[in-house]
Amino acid sequence: MKRKVTKAIFPVAGLGTRFLPATKSVPKEIMTLVDRPLIQYAIDEARAAGIKEFIFVTSRGKGA
Repeated sequence: MKRKVTKAIFPVAGLGTRFLPATKSVPKEIMTLVDRPLIQYAIDEARAAGIKEFIFVTSRGKGA
């Protein structure tokens, strides 16, 4: 029996130090690339693949 994957887990807990100094004021997930936040590209790809549920793993001290 084949089961279809319907959930995706996005690990977004890092501090984004590789993107400094840009990530001092904006979390890396919502940094824009062209016209959309970076995380939006991943969500759109997952939706196109049939994913229905999304789980975002963040760190405790991470701002929204």
